[in-house]
Amino acid sequence: MSQTPLYVKMAFVAALTVIILAAAPSVLNLQQRSIAQDQQQPPQQQQTAYDKGKHIKDLSFDINNVTFSHHTASVNGIQMHYVIGGQGDPIVLLHGWPETWYEWRHIIPELIANNYTVIAPDMRGLGDSEKPLTGYDKKTVAEDIYQLVKNLGYNKIYIVAHDWGGPVAYSYAAAHPENVSKIIILDTLLPGFGYEEAGNFSPNGIWHFSFQAVRDLPEKLIDGQEDVYLNWFYDSYAYNQSAITTEDRGEYIKQYSKPGALRSGFEYYRAVFEDAIQNKEYAKQKLDVPILTIGGEAGVGNFTTASFQMVANNVTGITLPNTGHFIPEERPNFVIKQILKFFGDNATTDTKNGKAMN
Repeated sequence: MSQTPLYVKMAFVAALTVIILAAAPSVLNLQQRSIAQDQQQPPQQQQTAYDKGKHIKDLSFDINNVTFSHHTASVNGIQMHYVIGGQGDPIVLLHGWPETWYEWRHIIPELIANNYTVIAPDMRGLGDSEKPLTGYDKKTVAEDIYQLVKNLGYNKIYIVAHDWGGPVAYSYAAAHPENVSKIIILDTLLPGFGYEEAGNFSPNGIWHFSFQAVRDLPEKLIDGQEDVYLNWFYDSYAYNQSAITTEDRGEYIKQYSKPGALRSGFEYYRAVFEDAIQNKEYAKQKLDVPILTIGGEAGVGNFTTASFQMVANNVTGITLPNTGHFIPEERPNFVIKQILKFFGDNATTDTKNGKAMN
């Protein structure tokens, strides 16, 4: 049997070497990508049902034995995160600053149990929604919500709105009055109709209205100190400070510590002058949609009612004693009761001289 010539063996070895060397960069790149991906994975931690669900699209979870789910939708050029659950007439819950959809955690299960569909979005730039550079005037934010509602197949809705959710709710109703049945507004003011006066420099002035409207500076001062800054609001603007627990605060602080989250939140304040122009234009035709306003006595109080009476014809007002700004968390049972009564067929509010009776 003849042996393979040496030069043939050497040629084979050379060709094999070339093949290995050519493949090596690809193998190395795959290994490097795998290492980089592993390094980007967060360490495994014990998670609550909420934690497990909140960053995962379309995942169901329970609060108080009531099931609802996280979703994302493409609306008005952004990705919006929202929570939805239940069956029945739709109620849209609009949160405020410095909070997210999570401020409705005590409210949602009871509304679902009472045969409503609940839709609680993270508004533009906040929570798990996309954080664009622009679009924080309330007309644009309202259009985000309108497109979400339409995408979900609903036409006419109820709205419950707190803080910045209130001006968004007004803009929604002013642009689409035929698509809103009733609105409940919690402790807020409309730009152009009382907001600016509340921010005036005075012993009772709301200082952060102006501070957070300054371009770029607040983010630089607060970066890395989000817990200190946000806890001041939870302590100072709540009558019952324990209503927002350490765990709840941790959730909000985590959300507002994300890249771009502080800036997005402050953009709501930077848009107020544009909001005022929009609101004054809308107010040329007063709303006929029934509105219930509830102000915390230690919050905005009856100024919420006064603000919305300037833009709507059918406003009923309540001032809630022993309550601060964070009404959905400080007085969730009261809010649930008022929602069920006001949105019911024969709704009446339990008031006397503008004061809540329960």
